[in-house]
Amino acid sequence: QYKFRDLTVEELKNVNKTYPNFTFSMNTYTFKDGSQKDLLNFSGTVPVKYGNSYNIPIHLWILDSHPFAPPICFLKPTANMGILVGKHVDAHGRIYLPYLQNWSHPKSTVLGLIKEMIAKFEEELPLYSLSSSDAARQSELLSYIAKITEGETDMKSKSKIGGGKNEGCFNKITVVGAGDLGTACVLAVAAKGAADKVVLLDLSDGAAKGGTMDLEIFALPDVEISRDFSASADSKVVVLTVNSLGNAQTYLDVIQSNVDLFRGIIPAISHYSQNTVLLVASHPVEVMTYVSWKLSAFPKSRVIGVGANLDTERFQYILTNLLKAQALAKDAWIIGEQGEDKVPSWTSCNLVANQTEAMAACNSREKMANRAMEVLKGKGQRSWSVGLSVADLTDTILKDKRKVHSVSTLAKGCCNINSEVFLSLPCILGTNGVIEMVKLEEDPLVQEKLQSSAGSIHDLQQQLKL
Repeated sequence: QYKFRDLTVEELKNVNKTYPNFTFSMNTYTFKDGSQKDLLNFSGTVPVKYGNSYNIPIHLWILDSHPFAPPICFLKPTANMGILVGKHVDAHGRIYLPYLQNWSHPKSTVLGLIKEMIAKFEEELPLYSLSSSDAARQSELLSYIAKITEGETDMKSKSKIGGGKNEGCFNKITVVGAGDLGTACVLAVAAKGAADKVVLLDLSDGAAKGGTMDLEIFALPDVEISRDFSASADSKVVVLTVNSLGNAQTYLDVIQSNVDLFRGIIPAISHYSQNTVLLVASHPVEVMTYVSWKLSAFPKSRVIGVGANLDTERFQYILTNLLKAQALAKDAWIIGEQGEDKVPSWTSCNLVANQTEAMAACNSREKMANRAMEVLKGKGQRSWSVGLSVADLTDTILKDKRKVHSVSTLAKGCCNINSEVFLSLPCILGTNGVIEMVKLEEDPLVQEKLQSSAGSIHDLQQQLKL
């Protein structure tokens, strides 16, 4: 059934000469669309030097259009191995490499692929040794991964792998990423007291794990640090704080690197917590919220970004306390794109009845907003301040407060925006995320700025490989 059987056999003979430990077989592979094919596959180990020498187990499936199509590649961890999610490996062991993306016969070969695989694994080891307790928790996860590597790709499985430990935990939050922002979110959420349990998922390699050491030393009540995705099971809210620290040269490369990172995280998170609200704090927040929505296949209401929530709270505070414009503050919002292109807006248009007075009041309000925006410009967004904003949002969601926040939400259909982009808009939040979008006062200038932001974000998204 292989279209280019002779070429395929010849190439795999070369692989066998170089890696005689590989075992070959024919098995049925089930694709994501449910279709099945009997495919040649092989398993074995490749030597990787990462300080010490390691034998990394891999499993490759050869498509029937080989060598004109790249193999499907997986790690095949043993029971005492854990997967380190990174730029090139997702939570289920699926391997992603530039070599696969740029596959082109006859330049690309399986031997060349394995060579790049070894090189990338020597930069970022894909597996780590589990302790005996971690190994026990990993057993069910491995059985799920085994199904995928054997061709069963049912991402909608209803089983709760590793969930038993957390049964009875009512309000649980998981923070993904143990950098400064992730740690700040954990501390702020814990201080707020909204959650019964907070899990910090540390996805960094062993050398970088020192960032969580102090949290482990001064153990906080109801805070768990884990490197295992199953620890996130049944979370009500999952906060994403990770950002790739690769060697990207351009802004697009940086974002693509983040997309590749999320590709290994979001499917695992959505598998373990199928009813969670995803709260994205990674940069750029509008794009990464869109990526999270696409990768999770969650309804738009349950995928939001931190957006302009912090800027809005600051804006309202400045109007109330510094400029003594309390009446204006309750209807004032920062919306649009996070950063320099954010704009002030209002949810009330009932200024005064008389048209002349209305115009004067409008001019006065605009001057006040400009003054507040000038003060706001001098306020950077440090990790701890974003952490406080995240705690504020999670508190509203967990307690179903139905409070209005300016968060990144799908803006399609608002202000004549026709593309699938996420922008900050005032939304009522509750247990299931966005309940309703609050209607803004119609302002042609504001709408023009939102449309401009939507256009630039959409253009950027079109260049990404999801």
